[in-house]
Amino acid sequence: MNFDFLKKISAVYFYMLSILCLVLANVFRDINYLAYTILLILGIGFSVFGFIKTRNRK
Repeated sequence: MNFDFLKKISAVYFYMLSILCLVLANVFRDINYLAYTILLILGIGFSVFGFIKTRNRK
């Protein structure tokens, strides 16, 4: 698979997606455990991608 579009995305968008996923995970925590787990993993993943993108840019 070709993930070249990820190189063009700014690190700020990864951080925003991370916050959005973590907030939604908190909302779904008591409603649906599977959605909570998926959103939590996505939130952590987006924050790691943002950190890597920020670190590589300097």
